[in-house]
Amino acid sequence: MLSRRIFLFLIPLSLIVVLVVGFKPFVDTVDPSETLLEQADTYPEEVERLSDGTYLVSARTPMPQVNANMVRWWFADFLKTTEHYSWWHPKDHLWMDWENKVPGEILGASHLVHEYVGDELLKLRIQFVNSKQFFGYDANNDDTFVLCAKVGLLEENINIAKMCHVVRNTKDGAEMRSRFWLGHVSKRDGNRNISSFQGFIGNTALVRLFVLNKKNSKDLQRHAREEMKYLAELLPALYESETGIKPR
Repeated sequence: MLSRRIFLFLIPLSLIVVLVVGFKPFVDTVDPSETLLEQADTYPEEVERLSDGTYLVSARTPMPQVNANMVRWWFADFLKTTEHYSWWHPKDHLWMDWENKVPGEILGASHLVHEYVGDELLKLRIQFVNSKQFFGYDANNDDTFVLCAKVGLLEENINIAKMCHVVRNTKDGAEMRSRFWLGHVSKRDGNRNISSFQGFIGNTALVRLFVLNKKNSKDLQRHAREEMKYLAELLPALYESETGIKPR
């Protein structure tokens, strides 16, 4: 009788634990083996609910006549104004500014943007960080540009996602792989993450299941495909006109 009572007690307790931490608690969903694939044309595009309640969103964009250094130049050197930002997506990109931006550098800077993703207007603070924070090592090299960021709300001190753009040189240009992990919540103080009640509650599987949905995730995938296609088309001529260096 006692064992039956214990069993009946453990059923709802187990359900509560699963709803709080997910089916695979404490597993890092930022997977370098999936994100940093070396082979071209093999990166999977997907929109997937993960076992901890987060959403994984990934997109791949061929970039003929572009190389990894040109994309680095776009972010670190060229992108300065709302007009530049609108070239990147004439319909969805409305406004931009920078915080902590040093000319020629991107790490430590935060991109402040207003943009549409689907039919929703988002006001975001995208804080660029060393890829070592995500993968344990700096994944950049001569043929690869890796740009990682914590994505937060612009008007609240809350981060809501992680993202990474990986640009690898190929035989006819480059390939952009964009990857987003939605539902990684943390309160921030400047560029620092700090412990908070919002962070604890926001990272439970139950809250992620209610807050995140497939439609918004697919809207993000479509937005990423479109903006990187625009970037691939404008970069070769822009880079040559601004630097005098002819793309290979």
